[in-house]
Amino acid sequence: TSQQMAGNAEETSAQANVVSAASEQVNQNIQTVATGSEEMSASIKEIAHNATQATKVTSDAVQLADTTNKTVTKLGDSSAEIGQVIKVITSIAEQTNLLALNATIEAARAGEAGKGFAVVANEVKELANQTAKATEDISNKIQAIQTDTQSAVDAIGKISTVIGQISDISNTIASAVEEQSATTNEITRNVTEASRGSQEIAQNITGVAEAAHSTTQGASDTQAASDELAKLAAELQSVVNEFNN
Repeated sequence: TSQQMAGNAEETSAQANVVSAASEQVNQNIQTVATGSEEMSASIKEIAHNATQATKVTSDAVQLADTTNKTVTKLGDSSAEIGQVIKVITSIAEQTNLLALNATIEAARAGEAGKGFAVVANEVKELANQTAKATEDISNKIQAIQTDTQSAVDAIGKISTVIGQISDISNTIASAVEEQSATTNEITRNVTEASRGSQEIAQNITGVAEAAHSTTQGASDTQAASDELAKLAAELQSVVNEFNN
């Protein structure tokens, strides 16, 4: 009947309003997720920027360590060359000392005539001894420099290894950030599509509610027309009854 029809239409309209409200709530939740996704994306971009900077810094540090290592290695090579020169000077001092000793012996054999030469030979021997002592001190210092140089090379090597590990970690972070960024973009895309779908659902539900309202109005109009028709039929029946009598 028209009354049942009107009741069903009103119930449909009420349910449509409930669904529309729920759809609106879903849409708000989607917007909240979208906002959070945008904030996450901004944070990821910041992390990516920092990771890139860290990678650049570690790369510069590796180059600097390599340059320093080469410089220290050259210092070690120079020290080794100086050590060779010291050996030559030491050999010359030893030979000079030996010659001075031989000259002293020959001067002693010459007697009185060789006294002056003996003094000179003794001075030469003293200079040779001083030279030998000085070269020995220099040799010890060169040895210490070479030891320190090797320690520096080893330390720089360890630093380079650590920097390399830091660089690997930075690259890993950068890769993870890139993957996370792609995931976030996918989430944003899905949220956008969900929001669009939610809006379409809300529009369709609104259309259903409007149609239900129109059905309710039509049912009411039909009921009114039916009542009016029944009234006219009753009046007509009354006229017919009077006519038959």
